Amino acid sequence: MEHEIYKGYELWGHVIARRDELQSRDGYAASGTVMQDRRLVEASGVLDVFYDEAAAIEAGLAWARAWVDTHG
Repeated sequence: MEHEIYKGYELWGHVIARRDELQSRDGYAASGTVMQDRRLVEASGVLDVFYDEAAAIEAGLAWARAWVDTHG
């Protein structure tokens, strides 16, 4: 989990490690969270599954930035 400050919002990129039993591969479910003044503003739910943890975190942060750009 990583965070950044963007246009006055605190953004978080989350990953949940998971195992795909059908393909026998490990992966990371990505999501994003937008907060302001320590309060939840919006959360994405699962965006996609990535096989690289850093890519999953970046996807969550990218979703959060896009949310701020369109709603903030």
